[in-house]
Amino acid sequence: MNLKYWIMATRPRTLPAAIGPLLVGNVLAAYHREFDWLIAIASMLCAVMLQIAVNLANDYFDYKSGVDTDERLGPTRVTQQGLLSPTAVRNAMILCLVIAVAIGQYLIYVGGWPIALLALFAVLGALGYSGGPYPLASHGLGELAAFIYFGLVAVVGSYYIQVGDTSVAAWLLGSALGCLNAAIMLVNNTRDHATDVKAHKRTLVVRIGVDASTTLYQAMLATPFLLTCLGWLLGLLPGTTPAACVIAVPLAIGLGKQFAVTTGAALNPLLGKTAMATMAYSGLTAIGLVFAL
Repeated sequence: MNLKYWIMATRPRTLPAAIGPLLVGNVLAAYHREFDWLIAIASMLCAVMLQIAVNLANDYFDYKSGVDTDERLGPTRVTQQGLLSPTAVRNAMILCLVIAVAIGQYLIYVGGWPIALLALFAVLGALGYSGGPYPLASHGLGELAAFIYFGLVAVVGSYYIQVGDTSVAAWLLGSALGCLNAAIMLVNNTRDHATDVKAHKRTLVVRIGVDASTTLYQAMLATPFLLTCLGWLLGLLPGTTPAACVIAVPLAIGLGKQFAVTTGAALNPLLGKTAMATMAYSGLTAIGLVFAL
């Protein structure tokens, strides 16, 4: 049934990477007494469509470049496995981008030219992650792209549309979510280390090695909680925010320990758990802000 394959292609487990930062950015705006439901819903839908477009682009471009092979350890790639045609996946990617841009027109109307630039930046990022003359994912920039797009751009951008300005708190929380989403990417690339080496794909893990990647992953999980505490100490965030986030600390510690002793296909469950940790941090941060309203 095609519907099942299309759901696989969208990779639902990755959607917290898009939803979490938008949730935090919009709730932070509400904490600062600036909030509009229509803007929040539109920004969330736009982010989800861009995330799905990135997933489809990754599926399509990795197939076209020969990166995906039968040795792949990760979840099934629908194009490489012949479940959906390359043309269909490419067209679906384009459709998602068109929908995102269409929704983005309203956000540009509200936020002005800075949002127009962010929209262009986001579309180019979606296409350039796996495709184009210099694919970010194949040159060790996947984690950095995740940090920027699904951290800084998502949180600060959504906050800006609501408030019409940025704030240090938004940049701190954007950095926190960026670290967590970069950690998701790091798990993915650590799992694929062996096959990426064969495919001459120079991911960050290939460049720095698995041992260094373990240390980096653990640092990425710890940093968001440190940034939340820093925001509170600087008087930028209410005390309820770190108090709520501390609930997710045991989860982060457990993931760091598990990552250190897991390799290959066994990292697949950890990929989903890291996405869950991202959503947990996002939800708890939002709850902490809501309680301070």
